[in-house]
Amino acid sequence: MGRNRTKSGKIRLAEVAELAGVSPITASRFFRNPEALSLAKRTRVESAARELGYVPNLAARALASQRTEVIGVLIPSLTNNVFSDVLRGIYDASENSRYSIQLSNTRYSILQEEKLLRLFLAQKPAGLIVTGIDQTTESRAMLDAADCPIVQIMEIGPDPIDMMIGFSHYDAARAAVAHLFAQGHRKIGFVGARMDPRVQRRLDGYVSAMKDAGLFEQRLVVTTATPTSVTLGGALFTDLLTREPGMDAVFCANDDLALGVLFECRRREIAIPEQIAIVGFNDLEFMASAVPTLTSVRTNRYEMGNTAASMLIDAIDGRRPEHPVLDLGFKVIERQSSSARRSDNRPAVSGAGAANKMVALPSGHD
Repeated sequence: MGRNRTKSGKIRLAEVAELAGVSPITASRFFRNPEALSLAKRTRVESAARELGYVPNLAARALASQRTEVIGVLIPSLTNNVFSDVLRGIYDASENSRYSIQLSNTRYSILQEEKLLRLFLAQKPAGLIVTGIDQTTESRAMLDAADCPIVQIMEIGPDPIDMMIGFSHYDAARAAVAHLFAQGHRKIGFVGARMDPRVQRRLDGYVSAMKDAGLFEQRLVVTTATPTSVTLGGALFTDLLTREPGMDAVFCANDDLALGVLFECRRREIAIPEQIAIVGFNDLEFMASAVPTLTSVRTNRYEMGNTAASMLIDAIDGRRPEHPVLDLGFKVIERQSSSARRSDNRPAVSGAGAANKMVALPSGHD
């Protein structure tokens, strides 16, 4: 096309502007804030950039503006369905904005999180979404000093860095145990895996509820640092049965474990809920499809990600939320696996009646 190139051979913004028939200032505005241009001009600049293969220099823009248009998101897992729902909410909220999402996986390591935070902050992000409230001292210092908005997600704590959205895992666990108490259960076991800080708070809530009722026994608790799985749920439940054969219910720290407990009960021909009641945590889709259907604590994961991204984008654009800490609460979704206990000579109720009863309980602060 006969246009001049820089020494590196890269396409310049002026060339995009020339091909689009707009000024370089207008072309630059498109890459900073496309909504500021008319649809016709946006279409022309976008078409010219695509034809020429132009890629904006984010590093140079960061030097000029002291901020990129990237939102950094740090989560502990890219495969866990819980975080898949959170990410779907984040992407949906940011889809029509000028901000792009950059993901990093901390792999449940606070030291890896510290390393990634240092990398992100050096790149001058527009904002950060960080999972949890258990950062290292160094991570906390970096976040406190950051010159961009920050949202902590997945739980609520007493000392937010900036903004926070989530719920109390401790209160949610207490609610799950209270539900089992209401159904007449007393020998309630706990099964937990990986034992990251959020799972530990669920264990703390279970222990607190059981102690308040005068029913806590250490042998009713089986945990492991091993990553969670359905197979592991069955193995941990087997261990629990060996410790306490008289157990009449089990609260599982997540739904994978609960499904494993269900499978192991079916293998052993243990009737659910007549002999063992089961409650999970998170209320993933398969909980309502299992046979029998499985009770679980529903957490508002999509809403958490979606609202976090919306709060962050508003804050970046100068619209700070009126309430920077948002408690989304939780719901105990009662299904067949924990319905009221029946005498041994009464048949189990079949069909859909009361299989999805909701018990709504707003969470408090940790």
